[in-house]
Amino acid sequence: MCGRYTRSCESQAIVEAFGVDEVAAEVLPGFNIAPGQDVAVIAGSDRRKLGTLRWGLKNPRGSGLVINARAETLAERPMFKGLLERRRCLIPADGFFEWGNAAGAKRPHYFYRKDRRPFAFAGLWDRRDVSGCVIVTTAANALVKPVHARMPVMLDPDAAGRWLETRPVASGFEAILKPFPAELMAGHAVSDLVNSVRNRGPEVVLAAE
Repeated sequence: MCGRYTRSCESQAIVEAFGVDEVAAEVLPGFNIAPGQDVAVIAGSDRRKLGTLRWGLKNPRGSGLVINARAETLAERPMFKGLLERRRCLIPADGFFEWGNAAGAKRPHYFYRKDRRPFAFAGLWDRRDVSGCVIVTTAANALVKPVHARMPVMLDPDAAGRWLETRPVASGFEAILKPFPAELMAGHAVSDLVNSVRNRGPEVVLAAE
């Protein structure tokens, strides 16, 4: 799953990277973005709009928030099937955290593109309860797998455009929701600072000593 991520760029950088036509809300950099917070989201195909939504949708089966959606079952689960057809979005980011067992201890790790360019998570949004969004996840690539079995779907600009298309998703949409190439990524263990949402500065992404 994906439970924390970073977006160190501001609104203008997002506009330039993803061809945004309208900015409905200014977004500030975040180094420890967590579920329940308002996050930057891009929606629309003919006209892309940058705004904010809460990260998480109300859980129809109980309390709490649903923050991730498995790519493999999007077209099957009632909660996501309709959203897949008409409410796809991009969630701008430049890195994400996963927790896994390493050297006998569960440690946080930070993953990002080697070139440090921003990317977008594939997302779905809805208006149930409070307007919110979820991040689509897929099987982990070779870099992430030793830490965690899954990772968020990372989209480059071309794939991001295809994900936002308004026409019904073709049967081949699975090709978009695949693991990002491991050879284009890097990662390292970080300190436990990221475990607390109170820690929001760039120190949370520094490599652990």
